[in-house]
Amino acid sequence: MLDCVVVGGGPAGLTAAIYLARFHLDVRVIDAGNSRAATIPMTRNHAGFPDGIAGADLLDRMRAQARRYGAALVQAEVAGLSEAPDGLLVSVGDEVIATRSVLLATGVVNRRPPMPDELHATALARGLLRYCPICDGYEVTDRRVAVLGTGGHGTREAVFLRGYTADVTLIALGGKHDLAPAERALLAQCGVATVDGPTTAFAIDGDKIGLRTPERDWRFDSLYPALGSDINSGVAIALGAARSDEGCLLVDAHQRTDVARLYAAGDVVKGLDQISHAMGEGGVAATTIRNDLASEHALLRPVLVG
Repeated sequence: MLDCVVVGGGPAGLTAAIYLARFHLDVRVIDAGNSRAATIPMTRNHAGFPDGIAGADLLDRMRAQARRYGAALVQAEVAGLSEAPDGLLVSVGDEVIATRSVLLATGVVNRRPPMPDELHATALARGLLRYCPICDGYEVTDRRVAVLGTGGHGTREAVFLRGYTADVTLIALGGKHDLAPAERALLAQCGVATVDGPTTAFAIDGDKIGLRTPERDWRFDSLYPALGSDINSGVAIALGAARSDEGCLLVDAHQRTDVARLYAAGDVVKGLDQISHAMGEGGVAATTIRNDLASEHALLRPVLVG
């Protein structure tokens, strides 16, 4: 029986794996290979990399570090979890893995604009398409920016970006905007223009990203989709884990879910979706798992937490 199976190989899961392996625990990371971090062309928010680091490079470094200390990394997809007398069972293809604990670090999936995969990948790599104003709002300082969305989510993102540039336009994807009077008033007060959809004909036009609405064709330096995300919490919910209305897993201060031996960290948990935050939760979760296992096995000494 393994000590821990970590589901998800993003920043949270790999941080936890490094900790767990260095606690001399038998840990296996099962990663489907779709971490959002891998799609980041360059992050300049992550401390310690003053010139920035590509998300894929950061994950490569973290995987190498986890393997160095003995963590096993497997690329596969977890089909389900079930409870067992001494732990949990993890279903992966035809294999059922017995483990004393499971850490879910499965993240979320951004809802994308309706554009071809190749166009999406190219626009993302060139900074013409961006998903995280907290991560890279600095990079659009004084540039012409569009936010694709409406309602409260679109309003909040547009107003946030207004702190970086005076030229922000909120464009509805489907049809006319669905904005409450208070939201329209706030956007007007902040100088954010609003444009009704539907929005079509996404394209790269030189060093700009182009799109079309019934009003006209537009060109922007960067486009931020504010269309929400889907949380990868299904296997935990099927086991009965509590979640928020959005589907984020609810945990205590030590990353425990309300299912025994099941922990969660990173974007799948309700909170700030940032690499640094996910890594912190991964460290907390790993230490909690170590201490919880120590309470059951006399050979393990609890890790002191200051």
